[in-house]
Amino acid sequence: TGNLDAETDMTALCRSLADTMLAAHDDAGQPVFPPGGTRVFAYPAPHSAVSDGGAAGCAAGGDFRDPGDYAFVYLNLRMAHGRTPATHKRVGDALLMATKAHFQPLFVRRHIGVTLQIDEGQEVFDAKHSNLHPLFKK
Repeated sequence: TGNLDAETDMTALCRSLADTMLAAHDDAGQPVFPPGGTRVFAYPAPHSAVSDGGAAGCAAGGDFRDPGDYAFVYLNLRMAHGRTPATHKRVGDALLMATKAHFQPLFVRRHIGVTLQIDEGQEVFDAKHSNLHPLFKK
């Protein structure tokens, strides 16, 4: 949700997630993601509604200072098929841990929902053109 832009550095989150992906290895110790194909981007939803709009959070009081609404982060990782379930879990756990670490300062003062989903599937069309991959070939 767009209300997070003023409260955290989303570019830093993107860098952290990309670095986490680049550090991921499969069951055989091989990198899961090619450097030239690893891309992370974020954009705020200019229009959103989360749960009850913050009423329960405000009523709960405590140390939380919700500015009238909750925040929400949706992370979607799309990868080509062929990785093992163990690799999916390892990558998902690492990305969730990086996300939680990034938002930890906010979790103590506002209500945030985080969803992380990994999609893997057979593409019906998959075309690529890039001059990035040659940079990482040895």
